[in-house]
Amino acid sequence: MNRVTCQDVVELVTAYLDDALSDEDRAAFEEHLLICEGCVRYLQQMSRTIELVGEVREESLSPQTRQGLLDAFADWKRSGT
Repeated sequence: MNRVTCQDVVELVTAYLDDALSDEDRAAFEEHLLICEGCVRYLQQMSRTIELVGEVREESLSPQTRQGLLDAFADWKRSGT
């Protein structure tokens, strides 16, 4: 990967946070972050979201909340964003 776009950041953020990118891809990802404050904010938001979601246990959710989350993620996946 030579040059990372904002769309690439969105697609690769989880792999980046999981340390699953190749050295070359990680370097390109981080190079983009040096010039794009929006992607830096997005990375920070995703990192914080993952941190907070990790604290939520399925058994602590009401059935309505659980179904609402499942529906929201299904809609998001279908929309391709």
